[in-house]
Amino acid sequence: MSVRIYLAEEILTAQLFGEIDHHSARRMREEIDSAADRARPERMVMDFRDVTFMDSSGIGLVMGRWALMREMGGELFLENMPGHIQKVMRLAGLEKLANIKAGGQKA
Repeated sequence: MSVRIYLAEEILTAQLFGEIDHHSARRMREEIDSAADRARPERMVMDFRDVTFMDSSGIGLVMGRWALMREMGGELFLENMPGHIQKVMRLAGLEKLANIKAGGQKA
């Protein structure tokens, strides 16, 4: 499994694992969106602590979840990103869409 979903107090947390590429991003998207559709959370947290590799599919994964949360009237938070992934996210301008916290910090 490449994603684990937790729901507590209107916060849906998607803990991501391994590599985020074209194939894994699609599965992650489906699982996260299904859980969000059922829960309708106020906040979604994507936890990157255990992500070992990410290509541009990861940016698409984040952008799509931002759009989903925006549609639901909620917020997106990105947490525990390794430095190289955080740099890619910032270069892509995702700090304008989501609250980004580096490894070990909480949103």
